[in-house]
Amino acid sequence: MITRSQLRVKRYFDLFLALILLPILLLPIVILIIACTIDTKMWGLFKQKRVGQSAKLFNIYKLRTLKKEHHQLGELDRSATRLGKFLRSTKLDELPQLFNVIKGEMSFVGPRPDVQGFADVLEGEDRKILIVKPGITGPATLKYKDEERVLERQKDPDHYNRNIIWVDKVKINKNYVENYSFYLDLKFIIKSTLNL
Repeated sequence: MITRSQLRVKRYFDLFLALILLPILLLPIVILIIACTIDTKMWGLFKQKRVGQSAKLFNIYKLRTLKKEHHQLGELDRSATRLGKFLRSTKLDELPQLFNVIKGEMSFVGPRPDVQGFADVLEGEDRKILIVKPGITGPATLKYKDEERVLERQKDPDHYNRNIIWVDKVKINKNYVENYSFYLDLKFIIKSTLNL
Protein backbone atom coordinates (compact mmCIF):
# COMPACT_ATOMS: atom_id res chain seq x y z
CA MET A 1 0.00 0.00 0.00
CA ILE A 2 1.29 3.47 -0.86
CA THR A 3 2.68 5.26 2.21
CA ARG A 4 2.58 8.93 3.26
CA SER A 5 6.29 9.32 2.49
CA GLN A 6 5.73 7.84 -0.99
CA LEU A 7 2.85 10.29 -1.53
CA ARG A 8 5.22 13.15 -0.60
CA VAL A 9 7.93 11.95 -2.99
CA LYS A 10 5.29 11.50 -5.69
CA ARG A 11 4.17 15.13 -5.19
CA TYR A 12 7.75 16.47 -5.28
CA PHE A 13 8.41 14.57 -8.50
CA ASP A 14 5.15 15.84 -10.07
CA LEU A 15 6.03 19.44 -9.24
CA PHE A 16 9.62 19.04 -10.46
CA LEU A 17 8.54 17.51 -13.80
CA ALA A 18 5.68 20.00 -14.28
CA LEU A 19 8.00 22.99 -13.75
CA ILE A 20 10.47 21.55 -16.28
CA LEU A 21 7.68 21.02 -18.84
CA LEU A 22 5.94 24.38 -18.27
CA PRO A 23 8.39 26.57 -20.28
CA ILE A 24 8.31 24.01 -23.12
CA LEU A 25 4.54 23.53 -23.25
CA LEU A 26 3.22 26.98 -22.30
CA LEU A 27 3.37 28.46 -25.82
CA PRO A 28 1.82 25.37 -27.53
CA ILE A 29 -0.99 25.38 -24.92
CA VAL A 30 -1.71 29.09 -25.53
CA ILE A 31 -1.69 28.56 -29.33
CA LEU A 32 -4.05 25.56 -29.00
CA ILE A 33 -6.42 27.51 -26.73
CA ILE A 34 -6.61 30.25 -29.39
CA ALA A 35 -7.12 27.64 -32.15
CA CYS A 36 -9.89 25.92 -30.16
CA THR A 37 -11.56 29.28 -29.46
CA ILE A 38 -11.68 30.01 -33.21
CA ASP A 39 -12.68 26.43 -34.04
CA THR A 40 -15.54 26.04 -31.55
CA LYS A 41 -16.55 29.74 -31.40
CA MET A 42 -16.31 29.48 -27.59
CA TRP A 43 -13.46 30.02 -25.11
CA GLY A 44 -10.91 27.32 -25.98
CA LEU A 45 -10.10 26.33 -22.40
CA PHE A 46 -12.76 24.05 -20.93
CA LYS A 47 -13.16 23.28 -17.24
CA GLN A 48 -15.36 20.73 -15.54
CA LYS A 49 -15.88 19.49 -11.97
CA ARG A 50 -14.18 16.15 -11.33
CA VAL A 51 -13.66 13.94 -8.28
CA GLY A 52 -10.15 14.19 -6.87
CA GLN A 53 -8.10 12.83 -3.98
CA SER A 54 -10.22 11.99 -0.91
CA ALA A 55 -13.34 12.54 -3.11
CA LYS A 56 -12.80 16.33 -3.12
CA LEU A 57 -14.10 18.13 -6.20
CA PHE A 58 -11.79 20.22 -8.40
CA ASN A 59 -11.92 21.87 -11.82
CA ILE A 60 -10.10 19.86 -14.47
CA TYR A 61 -8.71 21.81 -17.44
CA LYS A 62 -8.96 20.62 -21.03
CA LEU A 63 -8.89 22.13 -24.50
CA ARG A 64 -12.42 22.63 -25.81
CA THR A 65 -13.14 20.10 -28.56
CA LEU A 66 -16.93 20.08 -28.87
CA LYS A 67 -19.00 22.49 -30.91
CA LYS A 68 -22.24 23.84 -29.56
CA GLU A 69 -24.59 24.61 -32.43
CA HIS A 70 -28.35 24.95 -32.48
CA HIS A 71 -29.86 23.42 -35.61
CA GLN A 72 -33.04 24.54 -37.35
CA LEU A 73 -34.98 21.87 -35.48
CA GLY A 74 -33.81 23.33 -32.19
CA GLU A 75 -31.50 20.38 -31.45
CA LEU A 76 -28.18 21.00 -29.76
CA ASP A 77 -25.11 19.58 -31.52
CA ARG A 78 -22.26 18.73 -29.16
CA SER A 79 -20.13 16.66 -31.54
CA ALA A 80 -16.37 17.16 -31.80
CA THR A 81 -14.95 19.43 -34.48
CA ARG A 82 -12.32 18.11 -36.91
CA LEU A 83 -9.59 19.75 -34.83
CA GLY A 84 -11.31 18.47 -31.68
CA LYS A 85 -11.25 14.88 -32.94
CA PHE A 86 -7.53 15.19 -33.65
CA LEU A 87 -6.81 16.66 -30.21
CA ARG A 88 -8.84 13.94 -28.48
CA SER A 89 -7.27 11.08 -30.45
CA THR A 90 -3.74 12.36 -29.69
CA LYS A 91 -4.66 13.31 -26.07
CA LEU A 92 -3.36 16.84 -26.75
CA ASP A 93 -6.66 18.14 -25.35
CA GLU A 94 -5.31 17.17 -21.92
CA LEU A 95 -2.20 19.40 -22.06
CA PRO A 96 -3.76 22.09 -19.80
CA GLN A 97 -3.90 19.50 -17.01
CA LEU A 98 -0.28 20.45 -16.45
CA PHE A 99 -1.75 23.34 -14.42
CA ASN A 100 -3.84 20.88 -12.37
CA VAL A 101 -0.58 19.08 -11.53
CA ILE A 102 1.16 22.33 -10.53
CA LYS A 103 -1.82 23.28 -8.33
CA GLY A 104 -1.59 19.89 -6.58
CA GLU A 105 -5.00 18.66 -7.76
CA MET A 106 -3.61 15.97 -10.06
CA SER A 107 -0.54 13.79 -10.51
CA PHE A 108 1.15 12.66 -13.71
CA VAL A 109 0.20 9.07 -12.81
CA GLY A 110 -2.96 7.87 -11.06
CA PRO A 111 -6.59 6.92 -11.69
CA ARG A 112 -8.29 9.17 -14.25
CA PRO A 113 -10.53 11.75 -12.54
CA ASP A 114 -14.19 10.96 -13.19
CA VAL A 115 -17.34 13.04 -12.96
CA GLN A 116 -19.47 12.65 -9.83
CA GLY A 117 -21.29 9.34 -9.45
CA PHE A 118 -18.27 7.06 -9.84
CA ALA A 119 -15.21 7.32 -7.54
CA ASP A 120 -17.05 9.41 -4.96
CA VAL A 121 -19.66 6.68 -4.38
CA LEU A 122 -17.20 3.79 -4.01
CA GLU A 123 -17.46 1.77 -0.80
CA GLY A 124 -15.18 -0.36 1.39
CA GLU A 125 -11.84 -1.49 -0.05
CA ASP A 126 -12.61 0.17 -3.39
CA ARG A 127 -12.18 3.60 -1.78
CA LYS A 128 -8.43 2.92 -1.67
CA ILE A 129 -8.13 4.53 -5.07
CA LEU A 130 -9.05 7.88 -3.49
CA ILE A 131 -5.81 7.84 -1.45
CA VAL A 132 -3.85 9.09 -4.47
CA LYS A 133 -4.41 12.14 -6.64
CA PRO A 134 -6.05 11.42 -9.99
CA GLY A 135 -3.58 11.21 -12.86
CA ILE A 136 -3.09 12.36 -16.43
CA THR A 137 -2.10 8.79 -17.21
CA GLY A 138 -2.03 5.46 -15.40
CA PRO A 139 -2.50 1.71 -15.85
CA ALA A 140 -6.27 1.93 -16.47
CA THR A 141 -5.84 4.90 -18.82
CA LEU A 142 -3.35 2.94 -20.90
CA LYS A 143 -5.55 -0.15 -21.04
CA TYR A 144 -8.60 1.89 -22.09
CA LYS A 145 -6.86 4.40 -24.36
CA ASP A 146 -9.50 3.63 -27.05
CA GLU A 147 -12.41 3.79 -24.61
CA GLU A 148 -14.46 6.22 -26.72
CA ARG A 149 -14.31 3.89 -29.73
CA VAL A 150 -15.18 0.85 -27.58
CA LEU A 151 -18.23 2.64 -26.16
CA GLU A 152 -19.38 3.77 -29.62
CA ARG A 153 -19.77 0.10 -30.59
CA GLN A 154 -22.04 -0.73 -27.63
CA LYS A 155 -25.85 -0.80 -27.78
CA ASP A 156 -26.01 0.75 -24.31
CA PRO A 157 -22.72 2.67 -23.78
CA ASP A 158 -23.65 3.97 -20.31
CA HIS A 159 -24.50 0.47 -19.01
CA TYR A 160 -21.31 -0.99 -20.53
CA ASN A 161 -19.20 1.82 -19.06
CA ARG A 162 -20.65 1.47 -15.54
CA ASN A 163 -20.82 -2.32 -15.35
CA ILE A 164 -17.83 -3.48 -17.38
CA ILE A 165 -15.22 -0.76 -17.92
CA TRP A 166 -15.63 1.08 -14.59
CA VAL A 167 -15.54 -2.14 -12.55
CA ASP A 168 -12.31 -3.17 -14.30
CA LYS A 169 -10.79 0.30 -13.84
CA VAL A 170 -11.44 0.15 -10.09
CA LYS A 171 -9.69 -3.24 -9.91
CA ILE A 172 -6.70 -1.94 -11.92
CA ASN A 173 -6.42 1.26 -9.86
CA LYS A 174 -6.68 -0.61 -6.55
CA ASN A 175 -3.79 -2.80 -7.69
CA TYR A 176 -1.81 0.36 -8.56
CA VAL A 177 -2.33 1.84 -5.06
CA GLU A 178 -1.63 -1.46 -3.28
CA ASN A 179 1.57 -2.19 -5.24
CA TYR A 180 2.79 1.38 -5.74
CA SER A 181 6.42 2.14 -6.53
CA PHE A 182 8.18 5.19 -7.98
CA TYR A 183 9.54 2.91 -10.71
CA LEU A 184 5.96 2.07 -11.75
CA ASP A 185 5.15 5.78 -12.18
CA LEU A 186 8.19 6.23 -14.42
CA LYS A 187 7.17 3.17 -16.42
CA PHE A 188 3.64 4.51 -17.01
CA ILE A 189 4.94 7.97 -18.00
CA ILE A 190 7.36 6.42 -20.53
CA LYS A 191 4.66 4.08 -21.90
CA SER A 192 2.20 6.98 -22.28
CA THR A 193 4.81 9.12 -24.05
CA LEU A 194 5.58 6.30 -26.49
CA ASN A 195 1.84 5.76 -27.14
CA LEU A 196 1.27 9.38 -28.24
